[in-house]
Amino acid sequence: MGTVKCLVWDLDRTLWPCTIAEGGVPELSDGIRDVITALDERGILQSVASRNDHDHAWEWLEKLGVAEFFVLPSIGWGPKSDSVRAIAERLNFAHDTIAFIDDQPTERAEVAFHLPAVRCYDATQATSLPGLPEFTPDTTTTDSARRREMYQAGFRRDEARASYSGADEEFLKSLDLVMTIGRATEHELARVEELTLRTSQMNATGVHYSNAALRGLLADPRHEVLVVTMSDRFGPHGAVGLLLVERHERVWHLKLLATSCRVVAFGAGAVLLRWLCDQAAAAGVHLVADFRKTERNRMMEIAYRFAGFRTDPCACVEAVRTTEAVEHLHLVPGRHDAPTTMRLDAVRLS
Repeated sequence: MGTVKCLVWDLDRTLWPCTIAEGGVPELSDGIRDVITALDERGILQSVASRNDHDHAWEWLEKLGVAEFFVLPSIGWGPKSDSVRAIAERLNFAHDTIAFIDDQPTERAEVAFHLPAVRCYDATQATSLPGLPEFTPDTTTTDSARRREMYQAGFRRDEARASYSGADEEFLKSLDLVMTIGRATEHELARVEELTLRTSQMNATGVHYSNAALRGLLADPRHEVLVVTMSDRFGPHGAVGLLLVERHERVWHLKLLATSCRVVAFGAGAVLLRWLCDQAAAAGVHLVADFRKTERNRMMEIAYRFAGFRTDPCACVEAVRTTEAVEHLHLVPGRHDAPTTMRLDAVRLS
């Protein structure tokens, strides 16, 4: 059982002990407030699926000082399974990473029937949730602790895009995007490991690098462990990408490229590959990239192909070939113009 990425709360007799439609005055016990803050600090998102008048319920959440913790709240009179499904779809989370907590067995049964992969909990379990393994990520990083803020900034960004009438490129320019590419440090290793765990659609090999393995690569002068972060006028995106490069005399071996799905629309993968091509061209070396097809990373294969990587025969491919079941994509790099939609602040590799 994997880690829960989003917990969806019922309100009446779950988050608070009364029913507000019947005139109840909500209060939050210290235990419930502690659960909300603990899960938030661990990077577990929280939302709401409640049968209530939206404005009335949201007013109480604001009065109690917890409204800011809930993303994409669904407060209305429809089936809760519809609410939970919509939340999962908007977050782009698989159903088996969603949890739902409610005091009513019928409501839990309705969600379980329509969304069997969603994990359902009785309201009496609320204060014990932080102690359960599925609510305890292996690592908690700086980005984990502000994941909710980054998602909320993303929703504001989406709203701005929906109201923007110009071309996509002009909108991206209006964001004041900044991409930073830097060498990973010791204290960033947990964040780097998390990237290899959480990225799937934009992970070139699907390989998970443990903290110990990454520490070994940091100590190896032939390897570059590069962390990519982004920010814009709405706030930070956090760590959004990772490159693992082994440098040989005549070829650089790109062992892993992984980027967050959150920055696909900004062309982050293309910018990264063009930057790496520039660095390799300046060093006078070829590039060989590992690619292992998975059920979800078709987009990454397209990104490599679009950047010019092919299965061309070359002696440098044999120099880095391993016994692992990976495809080796080859490129003779050329120089590229600077990106037009973001500012790039990057280290030099040559």
